[in-house]
Amino acid sequence: MKIALAQINPTVGDFTGNIKKIVEFAARASEQGAELVVFPELAVCGYPPADFLEKNAFVERAVQAVHEIAAWTGEQGRPAVLVGSVMPAASKIGKHVSNVAVLLSKGKTAFVQQKMLLPFYDVFDEQRYFEPASSQCLTSLNDQPLAITICEDAWNDKDFWPRQLYPVDPVNALMQQWQADADHLDRYPRIILNISASPFCQGKPATRQRMLAAIAQRHHAFVVLVNQVGGNDGLVFDGSSLVLDPSGKAVARAGCFVEDLIVVDIPHAEEAAPAPCDEIREVWQALVLGTRDYVRKCGFSKVLVAVSGGIDSALVAAIAVEALGAENVIGVGMPSEYSSLGSIEDARSLAHNLGIRFELLPIHDIFAQFQKVLEPLFAGTSFGIAEENLQPRIRGTLLMAISNKFGALVLTTGNKSEMAVGYCTLYGDMVGALAVIGDVYKTRVYQLAHHANRTREVIPLNTITKPPSAELRPGQQDTDSLPPYEVLDPILMAYVERFLSAEQIAKEQNVDLALVRSVLKLVEQSEYKRQQAAPVLKITPKSFGTGRRFPIAVKVQV
Repeated sequence: MKIALAQINPTVGDFTGNIKKIVEFAARASEQGAELVVFPELAVCGYPPADFLEKNAFVERAVQAVHEIAAWTGEQGRPAVLVGSVMPAASKIGKHVSNVAVLLSKGKTAFVQQKMLLPFYDVFDEQRYFEPASSQCLTSLNDQPLAITICEDAWNDKDFWPRQLYPVDPVNALMQQWQADADHLDRYPRIILNISASPFCQGKPATRQRMLAAIAQRHHAFVVLVNQVGGNDGLVFDGSSLVLDPSGKAVARAGCFVEDLIVVDIPHAEEAAPAPCDEIREVWQALVLGTRDYVRKCGFSKVLVAVSGGIDSALVAAIAVEALGAENVIGVGMPSEYSSLGSIEDARSLAHNLGIRFELLPIHDIFAQFQKVLEPLFAGTSFGIAEENLQPRIRGTLLMAISNKFGALVLTTGNKSEMAVGYCTLYGDMVGALAVIGDVYKTRVYQLAHHANRTREVIPLNTITKPPSAELRPGQQDTDSLPPYEVLDPILMAYVERFLSAEQIAKEQNVDLALVRSVLKLVEQSEYKRQQAAPVLKITPKSFGTGRRFPIAVKVQV
């Protein structure tokens, strides 16, 4: 059977655009002789639709869209389509909608498989909306038996994971059905189809392939994964669709972070080229794609970046240029009396290297006026955090004014290390529509900066080599307030992503317990800031956003 993997980038709620894309990819696949064209999970409505699923009109439009796609398959010679959608639940008890894979053939709905395992961890909230399937069932197309699963349904293999999250394994259940009729069915190759909307994080594409390879080997089956690609809010989907043969070997592979269409002849496919394994390149691609889709799917084309001469803003600007083009990025320098001449020149050099428009708006006079107004109230106090934070808040006000005037989204420039410990200013450097590097630790910022310079100097060398500083007071450096980032970041990774205690971290990393506790205290005290931050592009297993839910008003012993 010739199966096409249609790895598309849908937009949540854009039924007209999604239908058009599905039909266009199906038509291309038909020209290549495909008998079945497989699309990602919820491709009809986009993933994740969240509370739009509570709107009856949204669900009704999804059903109508499925009928429109089915009608396309009705013309003679056109392939069948397997596509993810939302549909009203069959039962009168429980949730009112289902996450389904719909097999459309010859103008009709030939088969519907409801998703059984509904993830309810990290960024996933599917138990909030969907009614789970009570059973799985094999189906067939042109006499070829097919085992159809949806994303999480393939993520509960007891032989791969140290702990199962669910009491049933849909893949195993389907293969037991196959085995029960093996005398008849084993005349055909075993094919397990999995339509997915599996978000990216560092290392996940490789883990996903290993998991599916284990399934292929255990069940002696071809495993076909079609995964969504693109950015939706803070989530980035890498695609990385693939076909594995019964030995677990990849025999077809779609691109990463791009829409793609590949046609595979099962069981005659040959070994595919190995996947690229450069983790920094993967992260870079994820941030570029996430930025591009966030801006464009929100209806914008231009962005603003406050370029200070520091490495964080330089990296964000470089990502924005690759995502949107230099003509759509505006760099704004806003030096105060504490900004060094070197930083101003670094900002100019960055803008020149990137080919972006650069505007210089000094804030000395505005800062002085603020201080004058506050002078009676602040009399008798020394210069401190209040005066320091006035500067980024002035900059935030100017950025939002420019944003309102010219319709350009502001990209924030804070990294994950800063967000973790609160080394950022509410209504100041946190002002903006998207936190591009909010899930990137400072040490990784430097790695990405070197990646940005892989072919030529984009980010000025001086920006990379100079000690990091907020430049909000004379001679300030980040290490005045924080441990060196090579010490801080491992502590944060252990606490934020692995939930280790202070004692465990101190022992594991051979660092002073008092230092660890001081860092963790900063993390806990800064929750109120993070919950007011712009959406963060997720690239680690645990980002600051919908997948990390902690109360603000707490008293925690760290």
